[in-house]
Amino acid sequence: MTLDQGAPSDAELIAQIADGDRGALHTLFTRHQPWLAARVRRRCADPAIVAEVVNDTFLAVWQQPTRYKGEGEVAAWLWGIAIRTLLHRLRPRKSVFERLVQSRPQHHPSAEEAVLLQVQHSDVGQALQKLSPELLAVVQATVIDGLTTREAAALLGIPSGTVKSRMSRARLELREALL
Repeated sequence: MTLDQGAPSDAELIAQIADGDRGALHTLFTRHQPWLAARVRRRCADPAIVAEVVNDTFLAVWQQPTRYKGEGEVAAWLWGIAIRTLLHRLRPRKSVFERLVQSRPQHHPSAEEAVLLQVQHSDVGQALQKLSPELLAVVQATVIDGLTTREAAALLGIPSGTVKSRMSRARLELREALL
């Protein structure tokens, strides 16, 4: 990318951002957002996630511009922030149950673990076991793990509309099993 004569370099913009110059952030955003969004889009088809990743990238620049040490191109630094943000956003998370078990070194079940164990051996647990693996995965991701529809879709590798329709089917099947 060639800059206009007299336009500040990317490194100069970062220094201005460190001084609290919002205009410099706007200039940096305008200069780099198009290619950054296109590059993130090659790795993630969800436009909402792409927009969040790009915005979060520039938010990180605003919050910690001094992380750029002046080594290498600013564009490469921006891409590093963006790809780490995307990976963090799409990285599968462990279930709440697994995180609770790992965080407690003793073998005394926590209240959450006790509830989950009771549910597992109750009518609800038996009804859950009767669900197809696809429906059970959606229920676990959204209800037990507490993920949003979009997060569950990214985790399971399916469209968010599919998450919603499978959750609807799972509710119907659970309702019928528990009557």
